[in-house]
Amino acid sequence: MHQLAFILQMPGSASTHRIAALILIAIPIAIIVFNAIIIVPFWFICKKAGFSPWLSLLNLIPIGGLILMYVLAFADWNVVPVSQAILQPPYQPPPLPPQV
Repeated sequence: MHQLAFILQMPGSASTHRIAALILIAIPIAIIVFNAIIIVPFWFICKKAGFSPWLSLLNLIPIGGLILMYVLAFADWNVVPVSQAILQPPYQPPPLPPQV
């Protein structure tokens, strides 16, 4: 970033200033896209695990993503295990009374 500030202060051509301005626009956009790529999957994982999806915003903190991974890995998820879900018979409504 310091090099970019140095380039902007140099008396140079207009193309140098255009390139620097493009970089100043592209870097925040790239950061926003990268954060969205990381936060959206963690949002759905937290929701499926029974946690608040807002925990996915921990990825914005430098060590927060690592902390969130450990929380998800070692916490008890509020979901039905697959073995129990298979053993339960599907719901069947009670039979209708005979028509008179």
